[in-house]
Amino acid sequence: MIVALLNQKGGVGKTTLALHLAGAWARQGRRVTVVDADPQGSALDWSAQRAKEAVPRLFGVIGLARDTLHREAPELARDVDDVVIDGPPRVAGLLRSALLAADLVLIPAQPSPFDGWASAEMLKLLEDARIFRPELAARFVLNRCVARTVIARETADGLAEHDPPVLASRIGQRVAFADAARTGRLVFDMDGATAATRDIAAFAAEVDRVAL
Repeated sequence: MIVALLNQKGGVGKTTLALHLAGAWARQGRRVTVVDADPQGSALDWSAQRAKEAVPRLFGVIGLARDTLHREAPELARDVDDVVIDGPPRVAGLLRSALLAADLVLIPAQPSPFDGWASAEMLKLLEDARIFRPELAARFVLNRCVARTVIARETADGLAEHDPPVLASRIGQRVAFADAARTGRLVFDMDGATAATRDIAAFAAEVDRVAL
């Protein structure tokens, strides 16, 4: 399966979710490759930091910030169980290529009306991709949610009216994610990150159900 985390808006947590989704699957014994399609190379930086910290490798991370991704990702998928694409912000050619490569597109959004408005461009690109890939599945993912806030509920309700729908699982605004990123770790690797680990486990399980 090829899953792409995409949103033209930066700062919504694409890299964090891509790495943790890959980690959750790798911990199940699945062979996973993360494709860093963002010219900033944040996933590659995380992988390099993990190696520097001598933390055991769970999955491979390769850089592929090219608009030939739709041709190259299926080749990579032949050798693994899953490919997770960490997409770029504001690079239309790369985004289109990632959309054409993917079996499932996840669109991270923060619980803010600004993220809802910013998703309009992403949805237009998704609509265009479905001309060539009518079977392409997609879901919104609410990330960095503060528990029980009105704005999170209103954002979820607003996205529920859209195609694609929003996943039921939510990722909380948790310090553990930032702490993990700094040291090339995932929340699974850290003590005291129970809530963050629970969020990711629920997210990964729901993605699997959607992909069936």
